[in-house]
Amino acid sequence: MSSDQIEQVGSQPQEEVQPQQVAVGVIATEDNTENALRTIVRANERGHDVFVLQPGEPEMETTRLARQFDVDVVQTSASGDLERYKEELAIAASVRDFESIIVPSPDCERIDYDETLSDLDETGVQVDPVTERTAKLSGETVVGIPAYNEAQSIADVVYEARRHADSVLVVDDGSSDETPELAREAGAVVIEHERNQGYGQALKTLFSEAADRNIGVLVIIDADGQHDPADIPRLARKMEADEADLVIGSRFAGDGDTNAPVYRRFGLWVVNTLTNLSMGVVRSRSRVEDTQSGFRAYDSKLLESLARDDEIGDQMSASTDILYHAHENNFEIEEVGTTIDYEVEDASSHNPVSHGLNLVNNILKTVERQRPISVLGVPGFTSTIVGIGFGYWTFSNFINSGTFPIGLAVASVFFALVGIFSAFTGIILHSLNQYLG
Repeated sequence: MSSDQIEQVGSQPQEEVQPQQVAVGVIATEDNTENALRTIVRANERGHDVFVLQPGEPEMETTRLARQFDVDVVQTSASGDLERYKEELAIAASVRDFESIIVPSPDCERIDYDETLSDLDETGVQVDPVTERTAKLSGETVVGIPAYNEAQSIADVVYEARRHADSVLVVDDGSSDETPELAREAGAVVIEHERNQGYGQALKTLFSEAADRNIGVLVIIDADGQHDPADIPRLARKMEADEADLVIGSRFAGDGDTNAPVYRRFGLWVVNTLTNLSMGVVRSRSRVEDTQSGFRAYDSKLLESLARDDEIGDQMSASTDILYHAHENNFEIEEVGTTIDYEVEDASSHNPVSHGLNLVNNILKTVERQRPISVLGVPGFTSTIVGIGFGYWTFSNFINSGTFPIGLAVASVFFALVGIFSAFTGIILHSLNQYLG
């Protein structure tokens, strides 16, 4: 290896290593410390020896912290050449009689060990791993599950989903419990967010992954067990039969049902009504009966479109944003009845009042942005007319009685100013929409 040295750190004299063993290589950089250490820990937990490549001098923090683990540090004078780095790690592994070494990219994406080990080239020494983002998903229909701290239910949900679909993809949104591990053990491909980013962001990751993997149909279900996986084929069949782009598993359409409390039903009715009105839907046959159901099937065209949309929110309002996207881009929306169970153990429980207010606020903001004339212009004009009416009443009263009615005057000024401001704001927003559109 000429100027390169292999320095074994923190380990006792090794027993003879069998040639069938596989090592893991990590390339140290200035900014991959956290991911590199995570890779080392996961490799050690699975019984793999680890080689850490240190390019040049001075020693990086990644290498310095890696020395606390049972690793071999490979010093190299090469700089900036990724393929050369991989070759150096492969040589180091072969010197130690390892048949292969798994070398992830410097950003150390999480390795899917099961897929990687099953794809090992028996004649090779260096292996580019299958990462969790590139792990294979077989079949036409894939179930996507956004999950956050769902260790109590995720395994059962994945098992049941696999019975009714070809593959299962779980996006773990920064859980602090064993959700990702249990999902993998149950047979799902798992992608992990490093921190909690919200339900909407987990959905966007699912859309992006599905589009990148050319998935035909993606069916989203909740991780808490409220949705019945046995209805997955019903959504897929409805999509095929009606040539729909989005099929919603609805509590309120067809034979749909739910044991939601009365106050939740009322809140859903309010949100459903506002959402449909905000989309300009008045006729009952065009109405979406359950705008907040997370049980949905998406076809490939809609998935590609959603993956490119930056307007979808990161939180629970994403469900409404997706409907706006589908409606505005003329995607076909259909519903099929399903049962949603609120009495499952450890069901997700967002505060219904704050959740409902957030949804209403999101709806109003969207309508204000997309229909400024109807939402701001017309009410503003009406308010201005009312203000003028109060003003006329004020001066008429003063002329006839000689007494100036302060209350009417204040009301006149208030309605007139609010109306003028609202009307002009609506006109400006409408002009901007026309210009930017």
